[in-house]
Amino acid sequence: MADQLCLLSVHAHPDDEASKGAATVARYHAAGIRTVLVTCTGGEEGEILNPAMDRPEIHERLAEVRQQELAAAAKAIGYEEVVLLGYRDSGMPESAANADPRSFWQAPLAEAVGRLVEVIRRERPQVLVTYPDDQSGYPHPDHLRVHEISVAAFEAAADPDAYPGLGEPHQPLKLYYSLWPVEQMLARHEKFLELGLPSPYAERLEDGWLDRMPEIDVTTRVDVAGFADARRNGLLAHATQIDPDSPHWFGLPPEVERDLHVFDPYYRARSLVEAPLPEDDLFAGVREALAELEAVRTASPRSS
Repeated sequence: MADQLCLLSVHAHPDDEASKGAATVARYHAAGIRTVLVTCTGGEEGEILNPAMDRPEIHERLAEVRQQELAAAAKAIGYEEVVLLGYRDSGMPESAANADPRSFWQAPLAEAVGRLVEVIRRERPQVLVTYPDDQSGYPHPDHLRVHEISVAAFEAAADPDAYPGLGEPHQPLKLYYSLWPVEQMLARHEKFLELGLPSPYAERLEDGWLDRMPEIDVTTRVDVAGFADARRNGLLAHATQIDPDSPHWFGLPPEVERDLHVFDPYYRARSLVEAPLPEDDLFAGVREALAELEAVRTASPRSS
């Protein structure tokens, strides 16, 4: 059954795939499930946050470097295929990049949905993972647009009248939103204090940042024990964007981090198969549904 299963994740920029759900992808890749990454923009507006990479020759070819970093991160995490949707990084609201006609934000919505529909029809995933609708904690235009096109493409990919010529219609069975692991962030904060280390979260917590985070129920917790290093290795592959000395990402010893990062949280937005909540598997109900379809197919008399 594993060779029939596919997980497709949609992300806004290179490095988003490392900070969100990387351990989940590593787990399913290890189980033999096909893992596909869609990256919507080239991340051209990303700042160089690693002092060792803050050099003129890197700035001059930042877009190329970020593509190389994306390929390395995808390999470290366990993505088998990386698909570039082909848009330019939109930057933040009211910036020049946000008004650029090449940007993801300025692209006609129907066009962007069509590009994702084509990928879905080609890869034929049962599970699609994207961003939630409420992103008030970090309202980047590209993240908002990722949500919009993913929800629309989930429906349109199965519609034979939508986007003709972009492949045979295919209906994904489940749609998930990746969530910020607030519980784990708080656990990391407490662990910093327990070890006598300054917490990189202290100032934000004191400023009420947690109260401003969107309240989205966790319906699904994927056990990623043993796969936490995928996130670390994926992040480190993005050498321009990630400072290896950052206390936020790497302030705790790796062995401590592994013990804290034991699940990835998700919200199940759509399911076309029976699967009781809460879940611990993005493919809950999918295998059973496919097995039933296969049984019906093989039991049906062949047409003459």
